[in-house]
Formats: sequence, structure tokens, C-alpha cells
Amino acid sequence: QVQLEESGGGLVQPGGSLRLSCAASGTTRDYPAIGWVRQAPGKEREGISCTSGTDGTTYYADSVKGRFTISRDNAKNTVYLQMSNLLPEDTAVYYCAATWGCNYGLGLDYAYWGQGTRVTVSS
Repeated sequence: QVQLEESGGGLVQPGGSLRLSCAASGTTRDYPAIGWVRQAPGKEREGISCTSGTDGTTYYADSVKGRFTISRDNAKNTVYLQMSNLLPEDTAVYYCAATWGCNYGLGLDYAYWGQGTRVTVSS
């Protein structure tokens, strides 16, 4: 079992920045890839980023590329999502999720999910 806990969400103004954290515990060795998925009100879930657990390869959706950065602190078993230049359309519940590799994450095929953290971008 893998437990995932997101934190760092909140209210931020357009153009602002926010850093989300995803702390993982349990049998993380079997599920080394961590991705971020968001769901905006009335929208489908959207995979926005993923980082592999081996070679450090990262992936970004076009909607966030250039604005968001995913990173990993292996010692803390924590993955971060640094969000900059936030837009109102970034408003969503953000989930982190664990999978075998980021190729699986492209189809939202994640084995474990966190509870989500809400991000609201508004003035």
C-alpha cells in the first residue's frame, strides 16, 4: 500500500505562485512514478505532470508547460509541484498519484491517489 498526502493548496491571485507537496509513504518502491492530476469544476480530470522514479524524466501537459515545474526530493519521499503565473483556469482540486511509470500516467492509470488539495485562483 502507498499513502499519498497533498498539501499546499489555497487561494492565490492571478499571476501568483503556489507550491504543492505530495508526501508518499508505504511500499513506494513498487510505484516510483508520481504524477499530478487536477479536476476543475465541471471538467474531466486532467493529467498535468509526472516524474519518473528512475531516470528523473518529467512530463507536462501543454496547458501548464512553462508555468509549472515538478520536482522530487527522494530523501523525503516527497514530490513538489511549483506553480507560477497562475490563471483562473488553473482553479481545481489537485491530486497526486503513484504509478509504475509515467507512461501509465498518460492514461491516468494510477494505482494510488491522494485525497486532493484545492487551489483557487481568484482576485
